Amino acid sequence: MNFQEYSEMFDSILDAEKPTPPYDNADYFQYTKMNRSRMNRWLKQNPITAETKAILASINRKQQWVVITEPWCGDAAHIVPILYRMSQENDHIGFSLQLRDSGSEIEQYLTNGTRSIPILIVRDENGNDLFHWGPRPAAAKKVYEALKEKKAGFEETKIALQQVYNSDKSTGIQQEVGILLQKHR
Repeated sequence: MNFQEYSEMFDSILDAEKPTPPYDNADYFQYTKMNRSRMNRWLKQNPITAETKAILASINRKQQWVVITEPWCGDAAHIVPILYRMSQENDHIGFSLQLRDSGSEIEQYLTNGTRSIPILIVRDENGNDLFHWGPRPAAAKKVYEALKEKKAGFEETKIALQQVYNSDKSTGIQQEVGILLQKHR
């Protein structure tokens, strides 16, 4: 799906008289509602740096960026809009999304054996993978791993990751993907 369809999916989930699974679960519905708000905030702020714009401008061959995600994913609410904004900086970049739980390619891009999302796959004009990145930037990964090791609860983990994304202002995502783009031109 394209980004517009993904955005409209949030609206259809949140406006449904009787949401379909997993959104019929109050927690999933609430995550999706918060994620829509977070995603809109990132889109409005558009924090793409001059350095990132320069890296993106240097891409002179077609690329296809595929993001595997789900509307309920907290990390995706912070990452997907940044990747989308980055892709808009260069007409050579196509951008599409796959829903992890609806026939996606996630099994080819497991993280430590798990179906963690979001995952960015960057392909060349012939459909060959140049690289993949995800499910979160290094700073968020470090916090997540530390909390996992101490067996922190979901709420504590969710709040800590939210703080990482808010304080980082998407620079980690941009830097990490930027380095990979420079390596795989």
